[in-house]
Amino acid sequence: MNIEFLEPATTELYEAIVFYNIQRQGLGLEFAKEVQDTIERIKLNPEAWSTISKSKQARRCLTNRFPYGIIYQIRKNTILIVAVMHLKRRPQTWQSRLRENSQ
Repeated sequence: MNIEFLEPATTELYEAIVFYNIQRQGLGLEFAKEVQDTIERIKLNPEAWSTISKSKQARRCLTNRFPYGIIYQIRKNTILIVAVMHLKRRPQTWQSRLRENSQ
């Protein structure tokens, strides 16, 4: 399966990497690796995680080490990453992205 990121999700990922690198040198790379590992888990079994939207299309897979969830949709041969969401900061902001980018 192909992986695509919505632009806001890419921004969230890079901002989190920078934030963690400020906290401790190299921690941002550890976070990026954790996100990559989480996406690999999603690719292996994309329907394993529960739906979290009314349309039943958005799913969330939690990272193991950091307080983040990867919000995604399965679209044909593509996994669309909607958000790289901190679990305690504005947890509903990704929902407007689904309305803007639904297929």
